[in-house]
Amino acid sequence: MERIDKLLAHEGIGSRKDIKKILHRCVVTVNGRQVFDPGFQVDAVKDLIQIDGETVDLHTNLYIMMNKPQHVVSSTKEGDHQTVFDLLDDSLRTPYLIEKLHLVGRLDMDTEGLLLFTTDGELTHRITSPKTHISKTYYCELEHEETPEHQKEIVQAFENGIDVGPEDNEEGFTCQPAFLQWKSASSALLTIYEGKYHQVKRMFAAVGNKITYLKRMSMGELKLDPKLELGEYRLLTEKEIELLR
Repeated sequence: MERIDKLLAHEGIGSRKDIKKILHRCVVTVNGRQVFDPGFQVDAVKDLIQIDGETVDLHTNLYIMMNKPQHVVSSTKEGDHQTVFDLLDDSLRTPYLIEKLHLVGRLDMDTEGLLLFTTDGELTHRITSPKTHISKTYYCELEHEETPEHQKEIVQAFENGIDVGPEDNEEGFTCQPAFLQWKSASSALLTIYEGKYHQVKRMFAAVGNKITYLKRMSMGELKLDPKLELGEYRLLTEKEIELLR
């Protein structure tokens, strides 16, 4: 339960002082009952709040899919660089959402594809926890072509769990078994079950090649909507949310 003035202020309707005025100047109802007291307790999940007959969307839990473009940082603030949060509409920048909305994992600045935002901390923990082994599939383009023989060797090396070297301040490690499907001599789909620093790039570097283009296509059973242009986003459907759960 939460005070109605605090809840409406979080939604960007106004300051708590403004809400007090709105309660007297407008018809504010909770489940059909008019409310005047700014301290009136409401349940953001169960209660229906309306102002002059218009329902207030409380964003109790929000789930957004974005097709992230390159050269955009997966962060709330990043100096001179544009961030993925800069691509969101003003309606998603209310005080409540600025506080609660976060990314479910990240993508490197030069990586495109499926990026999730949510206010659901429990779901984020489930997806990102190493214990759940949620798969992530990437489309990869490589610097040079691989022979059929070396393609088979790479597939086997990834399935066995390849050792990757250190990078920046990150130590080397042994990857969990991963599944590689070649699409051409220089492109492939790679499915991994963890998300270490620059992992996909380091895996291909370990077999003597280099990523030139990388795009995340899916997380678990959730696939990137092919209708979304780069930089576009939409809310997840109920069915898609259930896929993540």
